[in-house]
Amino acid sequence: MVKLIAVMIMNWWKKIVKTFQYSPNMDREGFVLKETPEEKEKIQEQKSDKEPKDNSEQESIRDHDEKKESGYRSRLRKTGRVSRQERSEQEGQRGKTKVSQGEKNADNKEETDSNGKQEHGDRRPLKKPLRVYEAQEHQDPDRVSPYLEVNKKRIFEIYGLPENKDFIIREFTIAINPPVRAFALFMEGLSDKAAINQYVLQPMMLFSNFHEEVDGYLLDYIEKRVLITNQINQHDKFEKIVGGVNYGSTAIFIEGCDRALVVETKGWEHRGVDTPTNEPVIRGSQEGFGETLRTNTALVRKHVRSSQLTTEMFKIGDVGQNDVAIMYLRDVANEKLVEEVKRRIKSIKTAAVIDSGILEQFIEDHPWNIAPQVMATERPDRVAYMILRGKVAIFLDGNPYVLVVPTTMFDQLHSQEDYYLRPLYGTMLRLIRAFAFYMAFLTPGVYLAIVLFHKEMIPTELLLAISGNRERVPFPSFVEVVIMEVSFELIREAGLRVPGILGSTIGIVGALILGQAAVQANLVSPILVIIVAVTALAGFAIPSYSLQFSLRIVRFVYILLGTLLGFVGIVFGLFVQMHMMASLKSFGVPYLSPMAPATKTTGDVVFRVPVFSWEKRPDYLNTREEEFQPNVARGWVKEETKKPGNQKKKSQ
Repeated sequence: MVKLIAVMIMNWWKKIVKTFQYSPNMDREGFVLKETPEEKEKIQEQKSDKEPKDNSEQESIRDHDEKKESGYRSRLRKTGRVSRQERSEQEGQRGKTKVSQGEKNADNKEETDSNGKQEHGDRRPLKKPLRVYEAQEHQDPDRVSPYLEVNKKRIFEIYGLPENKDFIIREFTIAINPPVRAFALFMEGLSDKAAINQYVLQPMMLFSNFHEEVDGYLLDYIEKRVLITNQINQHDKFEKIVGGVNYGSTAIFIEGCDRALVVETKGWEHRGVDTPTNEPVIRGSQEGFGETLRTNTALVRKHVRSSQLTTEMFKIGDVGQNDVAIMYLRDVANEKLVEEVKRRIKSIKTAAVIDSGILEQFIEDHPWNIAPQVMATERPDRVAYMILRGKVAIFLDGNPYVLVVPTTMFDQLHSQEDYYLRPLYGTMLRLIRAFAFYMAFLTPGVYLAIVLFHKEMIPTELLLAISGNRERVPFPSFVEVVIMEVSFELIREAGLRVPGILGSTIGIVGALILGQAAVQANLVSPILVIIVAVTALAGFAIPSYSLQFSLRIVRFVYILLGTLLGFVGIVFGLFVQMHMMASLKSFGVPYLSPMAPATKTTGDVVFRVPVFSWEKRPDYLNTREEEFQPNVARGWVKEETKKPGNQKKKSQ
């Protein structure tokens, strides 16, 4: 009896000493799950069945020790992990005080095996942890290690720390029992420091000990019961962790866990929603895209509030890792079109894509064709309308222009304001724009063809006035036109590059002073100044900047053809240009659709038809759902006037 009391006192003393001693967590398998009451009862029943029944005193001692061991195990698992080495040492020490020295080895072996099976069940036994220097040799450099120092060294290698000053490592201790070391990694300037302090560091350092028991693995406990941010992901590969940190998130590495938590803490400075700079309208939305991808997609969702509107994200660029998103309507867009857009984006192999203009060159069908094959716009309402029609929008993070595919020449000529005005107003604007389209590249060439080859087409009085003004000009007509066109292009480019309000001032003053001085110096004729000015105004009437640029280049080709061959050269150039346009395709759609080849259309191509006539989506898109609206969209119209045949049926 005295011996039993002495053994019990020794066990209690060892437990007290063990409780106040801190031992580092060396278990590679994470945190051990706490035993449930059912598991405790099952362990006691299995042990009682295996023990001999003849020795009552030995049985009472073992029952007493089993209760103590069960309580001791449950108390340890409340705080976290217990390594296999520590468990074996504890069981060996307890076995020495249970029975005599002769029966000790056999009993301890049996109890150790049974306890190991009961504690782990079907789980594989834990391997003996490696030391830090051994783990560095055997650790996969692409995966997170359960050793904090190994992870920290790997982060230093990836980012070139401490020379690289953009990344910050914050070491701290998680407030649980026993405390666990950890560190947070984030980027200066892209992450919100206030959010990191309030939603990441403060809960883990102060509030993580509110729960007396830590159920399950520590990583899951931190994610589900401690951190209060809205987006948290677990990753075991450094590639995904580094991608998140480079995009403004915070990575948390914890001692003993072979995964890292990536917490969303983006908070960089960005430009707010502003009015469109290059696509202004009088009547319509005044919101324009910015440089933040999620803000741009949200602006489109303001106009299309449908659950069918789908956004898919991709990353392009081996170094830049730029985010690209495509947006379309699942039940409307052609499946083959969506798959083709995905295929082209995923196949891009480059270091980085930093602008939508670069992305446009990667995905367009014919890079050397002068016509733009992708529509770029900064208006959310225009993108929303195109998506509703069955097209696909492409967003690039950090760029205020969104690409829409496929596109046609008529899409480039249309403005979104055409749809906001009444049909007659919109038709007038489109006719003026179509006239300006031809004037923008034909006017100088036609002038040279008439002056050099077809003087009989000009009235006599006008011909005499032109000849009289050119009498003192020392250059041929071709050189005169080239000088004026090149001078105007210089003024336009200089006005764009000069900062601030000086740009528009230089453009206006430069054109007036330069033209007047050139006329007075007898370098050019007055009629040519008028022709160049009208040509420039016609080019500015084109809503698409890319189409404007193509017409500026084609203009010089027609100047050369008009000088060499007259009207024959102009007609030859139009024939070649129309042939190139007719053979061009944008993501499989003919560029001159719906006119060449002729397909079904609602008539809203050159003329503006009423909005209640937009019954079908464009036939050339082959959308999954052709109907855009019912035959009679105006529900207030009387029943007998909806269809012409209804009145006849009622009268019969």
